[in-house]
Amino acid sequence: MPPENKPLPEEIRRCNAYLTAELRALPSVRAVLALGRIAHDGVLLATGLKRGRFPFAHGREHALDESRQLIDSYHCSRYNTQTRVLTAAMFRQVLARACELAALPG
Repeated sequence: MPPENKPLPEEIRRCNAYLTAELRALPSVRAVLALGRIAHDGVLLATGLKRGRFPFAHGREHALDESRQLIDSYHCSRYNTQTRVLTAAMFRQVLARACELAALPG
């Protein structure tokens, strides 16, 4: 298991090719919900955007291009939920917003 239960940089780079391919294969996707900073950074890497221009924060929204939005959420890990860094209400709110951006029923 990687240190601190996080993927290693090499694992992130290796897996990012799959995310890049998925995003290219699904052009109709209008919203991407990133669960945690690692996912947020991965989406930016997959779309060729600079991390410094798109800071991570729970509930923050970022335009990836003219038709896609990235919405950030704290990761729903046991640590974040037990310490109430992320509450059920916070998660429901960000999920509802992602559905709204994607034009899906909430």
